Amino acid sequence: MTMKRLLLLLKPSVASAQPSHTHPRVLQFLNNRHKVHGESVYFCQEILRKKSVEWKAVLGNNLTEPINNVDLVVAIGGDGTLLLASHLMDDKIPVLGVNSDPTRIDEVEKFSGEFDAARSTGHLCAATVENFEQVLDGILENRITPSKLTRIKISVNALHLPTYALNDILVANPCPASISRFSFRITKENQPFSPLVSIRSSGLRVSTAAGSTAAMLSAGGFPMPILSPDLQYMVREPISPGAASDSMHGLIKHDETMNTTWACRKGVIYIDGSHINYAIKDGDIIQISNKAPSLKVFLPDHLLGLAKM
Repeated sequence: MTMKRLLLLLKPSVASAQPSHTHPRVLQFLNNRHKVHGESVYFCQEILRKKSVEWKAVLGNNLTEPINNVDLVVAIGGDGTLLLASHLMDDKIPVLGVNSDPTRIDEVEKFSGEFDAARSTGHLCAATVENFEQVLDGILENRITPSKLTRIKISVNALHLPTYALNDILVANPCPASISRFSFRITKENQPFSPLVSIRSSGLRVSTAAGSTAAMLSAGGFPMPILSPDLQYMVREPISPGAASDSMHGLIKHDETMNTTWACRKGVIYIDGSHINYAIKDGDIIQISNKAPSLKVFLPDHLLGLAKM
């Protein structure tokens, strides 16, 4: 496919004002991060001006409608910017993530006793300013092809939610100190495939393979091959007496669906973090599967290497 029209999606702008009590070293670090990101954006724009493509730049804050009529989305920021793009994309347009502010190991070590000096992780970003032109040329010349990442489809009472999760979803009480009550079972071809589990806990997390190295891994889950079509689920902090440990954590295979019945007065489905969420109530039935359209992403070489192992 010939790439002619590009959308440059920029990391959402944030208020630059810092609290008056911010430590000078921290303030200097934050200002430097803002400066490095701005320089990266300018660099990428200069590269694009040399190419035979049409492009326009849009701040993430200003993008609310589905992305259409472009051949490629270039998300400059980090994984958060790529996630933002994914929520407005179908399975036709590919996305390239550019990590505009990579973490510097020497900097993390230098400030380890003062504050967290980690910058952008950029786990799914195939480019930085160091290799942006090289990667872009590979895409424009059809030498580099995108991978298809599984996303999560969520339905509530048989109505599909409009947003697909690229990383994970969390189903929980809106108050983190409150108990979440729900039951779930795995179905296959619309037939029960596992016993019904009724549970009290702090919620239910379900991740894709792409999201299995994020919150799921931090909670004790396991990393999955990046191109796996399966989903991983984990009941968070189960407290029900006699809860079987082997039913609290497992896989929803590519041909299976998890049916969950919510049993609290209030609940929320959080998609890829806290910014996108949907309220649920007692008795709502939530269906979770991998039946969402996949997302075409140009992945970094190290992730592609792991996928082939």
